[in-house]
Amino acid sequence: MMISKSTDWLCARAGDELMMMNAALGSYIGLDAVGARIWDLLDEERDADAICTRLLAEFEVEEAQCRAEVAAFLDELESHKAITRTLAQSE
Repeated sequence: MMISKSTDWLCARAGDELMMMNAALGSYIGLDAVGARIWDLLDEERDADAICTRLLAEFEVEEAQCRAEVAAFLDELESHKAITRTLAQSE
């Protein structure tokens, strides 16, 4: 699955956190430091496995927990239309 950020979201940093707003949808999301890091990684990485690999190198977390929490976080972003997922050409 390839993950892409929606370009409709405005983002602003507040310390380690990230505030996101989509005026067209009337939606607002506040991300903690880890959520903000995942959002940043989406500029470089396009799939959950690559994101987890990077997070495992940066944070002390078990792999299974990382994968589960990244999947849940991406589901939440998708429900707010902050990301889209498409099948990779090899899938």
